[in-house]
Amino acid sequence: MTVSLGEEIMLLSLDDETGAAKGETAARWGVAAGMLLELVMAGRVTVRGGRVEVFDPTPTGDALLDGRLDRLTRWVHETSSSRKVVAWLTRDHAKGSQDVVDSLVARGLVTEEKHRALGVFPVRRYPEADGTVERELRARLAAAVLEGAEPDARTSALVALVHATGMHPQAFPGLPKKQVDPRMAEIAEGHWAGVSVREAIRNLQAAITTVTVVTVLSVVP
Repeated sequence: MTVSLGEEIMLLSLDDETGAAKGETAARWGVAAGMLLELVMAGRVTVRGGRVEVFDPTPTGDALLDGRLDRLTRWVHETSSSRKVVAWLTRDHAKGSQDVVDSLVARGLVTEEKHRALGVFPVRRYPEADGTVERELRARLAAAVLEGAEPDARTSALVALVHATGMHPQAFPGLPKKQVDPRMAEIAEGHWAGVSVREAIRNLQAAITTVTVVTVLSVVP
């Protein structure tokens, strides 16, 4: 089963037993960036100079990606004066994450559980239903980062996103950052992608850094 980069990020963040998101804020930014990078790799979108443009609005045939492409196309047309990557990630990270979770539920990879915290507040959790895809995903990450195997383009893109969002604990639980960070940086900066994809990744990394800093500062008293 082929899943998108955004779905892979979400699978890494969801606790298999409880279904709670670990590092939820980082995962949301990673999911939004992952979906945008998917569209770049599919030749539908360009990301350069900190701005995003729709290059080809033709549907990809993937319902999740096409929903993102349609939403992005409408946003670009509505915001002719500012199409900054940061603005798109800020706009899309919450809805995009929910759409990705819904896709995982529809695929049968996680199941949705609803209950009320303190008997009042509605809470949703998404424990694992089929771990096949996540096991294969984690095996690819381990091979590339821990064993030094040469990653394919999709694995390299995922590593770049995990590295940019600081999701090391979710991708490699129990391992110190210093053990995985140098190899992840090496992969992220490698020559595995074409010029347009490499530029998009650099733009996304910069945008994620920006929104992460803004998020942290906004909660500091």
